[in-house]
Amino acid sequence: QVQLVESGGGLVQAGGSLRLSCAASGRSINTMNWYRQAPGKQRALVAGITSRGSTNYADSVRGRFTISRDYAKNTGYLEMNSLKPEDTAVYYCNAVRQYDNRDFWGRGTQVTVSS
Repeated sequence: QVQLVESGGGLVQAGGSLRLSCAASGRSINTMNWYRQAPGKQRALVAGITSRGSTNYADSVRGRFTISRDYAKNTGYLEMNSLKPEDTAVYYCNAVRQYDNRDFWGRGTQVTVSS
């Protein structure tokens, strides 16, 4: 079983920065992703990073957000800069287990960007 606990959300003014963390218990994680869900919208992929360090980003955040992983600590991060009000959402950590491709979710952390 993989358990994920997000932290680092909060309220920030437009143009500010936040760093989200996702602490994982359990090993054999292949891809770790960050998703977000704004009120009235579907959950959408923000960024992902594989076990080899390959990354991908949604067009809306590319150049502003950076995803990373500390493999020794089994923790993922999402560094968010130049935040915009439209980045306001609940951010969820997602992990895909390596040997069966089962995915796991954290409970989410709220990010609110004021204008």
